[in-house]
Order: sequence, then C-alpha cells, then structure tokens
Amino acid sequence: MNKKKWITVVGVVITGAVGSYFYFNTSSRNAPHFKTIQVIRGDMDVKILSTATVAPENRLNIQSPIAGRAEQVLVDQGFTVKKGQVLAWVSSTERAALLDAAHSVGPDEVKKWEELYKPTPILAPLNGMIIQRNVQPGQTFATSDAILVMSDHLIVQATVDETDISQIKLQQAAAITLDAYPTEVIEGKVNKIAYDAKTVNNVTTYLIDVLPTRVPAYMRSGMTANVSFPIGVKTGVLIVPSDVIKSKDGRPFVLVPSAEAKGKPDRRDITLGNSDGKRVEIASGLSEGDSVLQPEFKLGAPKTSSGSPLSPMGTGGRH
Repeated sequence: MNKKKWITVVGVVITGAVGSYFYFNTSSRNAPHFKTIQVIRGDMDVKILSTATVAPENRLNIQSPIAGRAEQVLVDQGFTVKKGQVLAWVSSTERAALLDAAHSVGPDEVKKWEELYKPTPILAPLNGMIIQRNVQPGQTFATSDAILVMSDHLIVQATVDETDISQIKLQQAAAITLDAYPTEVIEGKVNKIAYDAKTVNNVTTYLIDVLPTRVPAYMRSGMTANVSFPIGVKTGVLIVPSDVIKSKDGRPFVLVPSAEAKGKPDRRDITLGNSDGKRVEIASGLSEGDSVLQPEFKLGAPKTSSGSPLSPMGTGGRH
C-alpha cells in the first residue's frame, strides 16, 4: 500500500495520531494509557475512501456581446432558469450615452430614444441555476466581464489513488457526505473517470465525477465532501481498529506489549490492506491473536507545549 493510501486509513480516526504523540512524549506526567486488544479474523465491507469537492459539472460565465451598462438584472443567486430565458437587459455604450443625454432634455426625449433604440437581452444558454450575480442595474461592464455565472447541476469531484482506480467502474454506487452536514448521506453514482492523472508529491491520483441522485437544497459549489465507494466484502481477514495504526517516516506500525515485565511498548512494523473507515486489514506483520495496544484518553489530562498533538511522533519521537 502506498503512502497516500495508508495516510487515508490512519486519518479516519485522528485519535490514533494523538495517542502516538502521548506515547512518545518523554514527560512522565503525560504518560499514555493503553488497553490491550487482540488481532481478530473477520469479515470487512471494503470501501475506497476519498476526499472531494462539490462543483458544477458545467460552469458557464455569461458575458454580454456588447460593452455597456446593465439596465435590468432579472435574476439572482439561487434562481433556477430555463434555456432562452431573459436574464438581464443591457444598453450598449452608445445607447447609454444617448439616454443620459436625453435625460438632460426631458422625459419625452428619453421615451423617444428608448423606443427607437431597444436594449439588448442577455439569455440563459441552458437550463440550470444562477450561482453568481456580478452586476447591478446601472453598472458598466466590458465584453470580457462575466455578468452572471450559472451551472447546469452540481457534481462531486473525488480524488482517488491510482492503486484503487481499477476497482471503480462507471455507474458504480457511491455515498457522499458533506463536511458541513456530516450526518446527511447523499447517494450517488460514478459519472466520469478521468483519463489524465495528476501527480503531487510523487502521489498519482485520478479525478472521479460522482453524480448525486438528488441534490439537496443545502449543497453548495465549493463545499468539501467525503466519498465512499463500496467495493465488496472480504472474508477471513486480520482486522484491527484504525486508531491503533501509527506512523514514522512514512511507514505504518503498531505498538505491542513489551517483552520485558515493565518495559515500554515495542514497535511492530506492519503492512496495511483495505479499510471500512473504522477498521483496517493487516496484510502482514501481525497474526491472529497477537496483542496490540489501543490508546485510551482520560478527561483532564495535563497539557504540554512540546510539539503538536496532531504529529504522529511529536517532538520527542523515537523508535
């Protein structure tokens, strides 16, 4: 399993990293508390977990064919519009100048020029929703300015590691949760799988478009989401809770009871398999019935300023 994959597994339960910090802090008053659990063999609903972002599938900047001034803007953010619907009326620079001059003469002159020189309509190019309104009546603009921005419908763009991409298929089911609404699960399906990869920090990923079966009213473009792709059930695999997994120099390990009577816990390097979000498969390094240490946290534990509790090894880390 590559570095990104096991980081995702470990990150599911942040308390694992916090527990590692308390263990490797050399201060005795911050001594960690563990309970001993056994590695078990069981079944696991395998899922690929991915971070994602809500975005429009088709985002369109609506620009005017002429430079000028907005006379009327008939829509606002959140409006649902139909293809061909008039969204705004605008005057060309020349029309705006003529109307301004006519106002200095009188209302009859204004009415004459308004009838002779009609404003230009701005039409919706497709069915969708207005997601930005960038002009107000009376505001001038250039042809390069986006008067409005609209989208046809929202999708969720998930980043999936290259080692997992072979397990994801078009129309495969997916479960979406938004960080802003973590208790609400939105069903979706895989709509597109990118052909071109992105590589960042030597980690290669592919972008997966997930189409929600319904778009709730609270979903907004730009929201952070998490996507779960169910893969299947693995039977008879070695399983431990996610929070016992720790890391050092990009390598996962667990803590096991010391071979000495009162010695400090020993480190055991492991290889990770799949995860269901709460439990992790152990591919190698442990056997069924082996004992591992799981962190316990007690209220009122003293604070320390030595390093970050979110760092897997703190500042006093050692093997």
